[in-house]
Amino acid sequence: MTGGLLLVHAHPDDESITTGGTIAHYRRRGVPVTVLTCTLGEEGEVIGDEWAQLTADRADQLGGYRILELTRALQALDAAPPRFLGGAGHWRDSGMAGTPAAEKPRVFVKSGDEAVQALTEVILELRPQVVITYDPNGGYGHPDHIRAHQITTAAIPAAAERGWDTPKFYWTVTDADMLRQHTAALAKRTVDGLPGRLPPGWRLPAEGELASVPSRTVTTTLDVSDALAAKRAALRAHATQVTVAPSGREFALSNNVAQPVLPEECFVLVRGRRGSVGSDGREHDLLAGLE
Repeated sequence: MTGGLLLVHAHPDDESITTGGTIAHYRRRGVPVTVLTCTLGEEGEVIGDEWAQLTADRADQLGGYRILELTRALQALDAAPPRFLGGAGHWRDSGMAGTPAAEKPRVFVKSGDEAVQALTEVILELRPQVVITYDPNGGYGHPDHIRAHQITTAAIPAAAERGWDTPKFYWTVTDADMLRQHTAALAKRTVDGLPGRLPPGWRLPAEGELASVPSRTVTTTLDVSDALAAKRAALRAHATQVTVAPSGREFALSNNVAQPVLPEECFVLVRGRRGSVGSDGREHDLLAGLE
């Protein structure tokens, strides 16, 4: 399968949280979509008791289970089966900066030029029209997200020198104004006691707690309202990491901070020519301008 979209993500569940709507939206249009995941997410915190003993400080089997979760999530999004950079388990989840996890063998933050070369080979194989990964901060600063940004930024020009110049390269981001609008709506439902308020134990995010970028930096907004059912199903597939509210409007990670399931997903075009734009000055199709 060649062409279409290639998404480079750090851990299982990142693809559904940040780009699940995008994946399902383009699959509905018949566009090939490949998700390349760089680690198995071995250092993740587990929600609930059923799989709690799989964590890195116990059986250290969480990564294998998360392959199953990722497979189910991609099936819900109708994407290609999961692929892992260097093969499943080649690089390990590095954990958060400053933790002992970063010193374990095979961690992704120490992947060096080998990871760039491995990604370059994938790009040359798939010849994607669009490549997507994180911004330089990795969205929220996770070292593996930052490393995914670094290797993708290096692999795209490396592949161009060897015969495939990716037409468009995007960062996946969250628009601050859009996030503020949806979290304000969430707060109103919670305060007013309206249907769909937060599950017990969840809390509203504090100002600035959820990662976002200034709206002026966003170049592309994709309406994924047609794909929200698939996105919610994909989020639910990552049950060790994500809980979706019964209303389907919000989800939370192990910290129980409510995050809205956004009907739009946003991007910054960093390589390639911008296609046609709407009245807001933004693209509304990642494939805009491509034949």
